Amino acid sequence: MLDQNMKTQLKAYLENLKTEVQLVLSLDDSDTAQKLHGLATDITSLSNKVVVVEDNAASMRKPIMQVVNPEKQTALGFAGLPMGHEFTSLVLALLHSGGHPMKLEPEVIEQIANLDGEMNFEIFISLSCQNCPDVVQALNMMAAINPKIKTTMIDGAAFQDEVTERNIMAVPSVYLNGEHFTSGRISLTEILNKVDTGAAKKKAAALNEKAPYEVLVVGGGPAGASAAIYSARKGIRTGVVAERFGGQVMDTMAIENFISVKETQGPKLAMALEEHVKEYDVDIMNEQKAANVIRAEKTDDGYIHVELESGATLKSRSVILSTGARWREMNVPGEQEYRNKGVAYCPHCDGPLFKGKKVAVIGGGNSGIEAAIDLAGIVEHVTVLEFADTLRADQVLVNKANSMSNITIIKQAQTTEVVGDGTRVTALKYIDRTSGDEKQLELSGIFVQIGLVPNSEFLKDSGVALSARGEIEVSSKGETSVAGIFAAGDVTTVPYKQIIIAMGEGSKASLGAFDYLIRTPAPNAEKVA
Repeated sequence: MLDQNMKTQLKAYLENLKTEVQLVLSLDDSDTAQKLHGLATDITSLSNKVVVVEDNAASMRKPIMQVVNPEKQTALGFAGLPMGHEFTSLVLALLHSGGHPMKLEPEVIEQIANLDGEMNFEIFISLSCQNCPDVVQALNMMAAINPKIKTTMIDGAAFQDEVTERNIMAVPSVYLNGEHFTSGRISLTEILNKVDTGAAKKKAAALNEKAPYEVLVVGGGPAGASAAIYSARKGIRTGVVAERFGGQVMDTMAIENFISVKETQGPKLAMALEEHVKEYDVDIMNEQKAANVIRAEKTDDGYIHVELESGATLKSRSVILSTGARWREMNVPGEQEYRNKGVAYCPHCDGPLFKGKKVAVIGGGNSGIEAAIDLAGIVEHVTVLEFADTLRADQVLVNKANSMSNITIIKQAQTTEVVGDGTRVTALKYIDRTSGDEKQLELSGIFVQIGLVPNSEFLKDSGVALSARGEIEVSSKGETSVAGIFAAGDVTTVPYKQIIIAMGEGSKASLGAFDYLIRTPAPNAEKVA
């Protein structure tokens, strides 16, 4: 099942096991079950601390492999074959169940251990989803700490009947004790906030107690990471507050234009960015979303205030806004109603759920044509709808799409409505802009790839000037219209939304902020730690 290179690497990892781990198999006669048995056999051959137990009565769902610590009675389930992106989840499940330390703060481990009540989490995933492992791994850590918490990763492609029965059309989809808990990416902190009432308030109170920063970066994408590193290298008190570190890069699959790196993946790059920032004395505050920015002249202490949705307020002499952008929505009837019920924005994540079905991709730029090419290998047919009379994608991508027999490209098409039966998408309506005729496509999924919207809504009362498109207007030094507030990356008016450009803009904004700081006296220098 595993090649020799993977066996060699896994054997080295398994040497970190401190206690026995059981792989409890409940199998059927499927091909997936045979592969799962082969995988378990390979793992046990690499460590004498891992044993296989075959027990078809251990689970009603088959095939499944549960990673069990018999002493602590913890159980982490993998229904289907945990390969692809989920192989890392399996390796971590083995290590954590076998006593290898987790990379969690002691107070977080204690919080999880103290959770009361039985919790059975089911996480429906696709093996090509780059967001799913983060959710699986977060919940698995909880289950490895607290035996009252059980988790099961479920490969939607291997359990199509369950996917259909629960009407799951987006991954990851998480169920808690049989009830829908959440869909999409969610962090461990966010999970704990949902199951442990009062945790968010405690964290907000702790944030309120933090001393003012000299540079506070709002946003943890490429621009924010670059800004934080450049600020910290100046030896000044630097903080980063971010909804999620990595930003939209986390949703990017293949990256092939990052100079000096031939090829990488978004989550891998995001992890590298965070690790690089942590090499410096930077206060990182994750899972926090900005709600408002109050310029210094309107505060009673002379600092810029950044108010967070959690209720906390952070203070700083200067602020760098790098909140990035998000996928643009179609804004047509039915889109919100059928979001995650056939309307999707991540073809890599949700594409496998539409295996053998007809889908549409909205948008003829690089993202849209790349999505169509990827989906064509999974679904029955892809129809690309482009509003303009020409495609904006690179010609090499257009040529590839045109060469594929199950891709149809329709130009001059204006999407007007998402049609569904109340539970899922069944069709899409559009107007042929050449003839004026309204047409309808019968399909099961719609993947929206029509560009980006800047994450700048929280600035509406800040005095920071925005363009007609909602982008932050910046000077050549990254300055905004408000003294002490700088901006960088996809949220700004700087053209060409690219990772490498965002990084350069982040460093430039940081240098601009430093120049501002050395020319501006601190409001209360003794308060700055």
